[in-house]
Amino acid sequence: MQAVYSAAAMTNPIHAVTLYCSSSIAIDNTYFDAGRALGNAIASSGWKLVYGGNSVGLMGAVADAVRQAGGKVIGVTPQLFIDKGLDDKNCDELIVTSGMRERKALMEERGDAFIALPGGLGTLEEVFEIIVGKQLAYHNKPIVLLNTRNYFAPFLEMIERGIEHRFIKPHARQYCFVTADVEAAIGYLRNYKPPVLADKWFSSRVPSGVE
Repeated sequence: MQAVYSAAAMTNPIHAVTLYCSSSIAIDNTYFDAGRALGNAIASSGWKLVYGGNSVGLMGAVADAVRQAGGKVIGVTPQLFIDKGLDDKNCDELIVTSGMRERKALMEERGDAFIALPGGLGTLEEVFEIIVGKQLAYHNKPIVLLNTRNYFAPFLEMIERGIEHRFIKPHARQYCFVTADVEAAIGYLRNYKPPVLADKWFSSRVPSGVE
C-alpha cells in the first residue's frame, strides 16, 4: 500500500519511532537480522525508539541494536510483564502501565512515526489499530510495514479483498508504506508528507462491483 502524498510538508518532525514487533525467540534469524538493521538505522537517524519494553525476542534485539548504535530506548510495558520478569531493565525510560490498552495509547502518543516488523496476534492487533486511527483522522503519522520474507502478504491480501467486496474504500491503500528494505523504510519516514485523508464512509449503497 504505497502512500499518495499531499503537497503539504510534514508538520511534526520525527523525534521518536514507535515499533510493533514480536517477542518470540523461536523465529527465523532472518527476522532478527532485519530487526537489528532497523534498530541501527533508527539510532543512526537520531531518533528514539518507543517499544513494548520487553527484553526478549525480536523486541529485545531491536532495542539492543538501538543502544549499541548510541540511541535512546523508551519501553512501555504493562505490570503483567514486570511480574513475569520480561521487562527491559536497560531502557533509558521504562513506563509501566496497568494494562495493554494504556500501553498501546502511550506508545501511539510517544511516537511520531510507526514501524511494524513481523509479529504475532498482538502485533497484528496493534497494526490494525494504528491504521484505523489514521483512517479516522485521529492521527496522520507515517506507518511502515517492514515486510521481511513477505510476511505481511496475507494481511495485504485481506485488505485487497475488503476493497474488492466494498467493505474497505480503495484509498485505504495510502495509509501505510510496505517495504522489505530498511533503508527504504527510513527514507520514507524522513521524506513523509501527510496525505489528505478522505472520509472512510461509502456515500451510497451501490451494488457490489459498481462505482
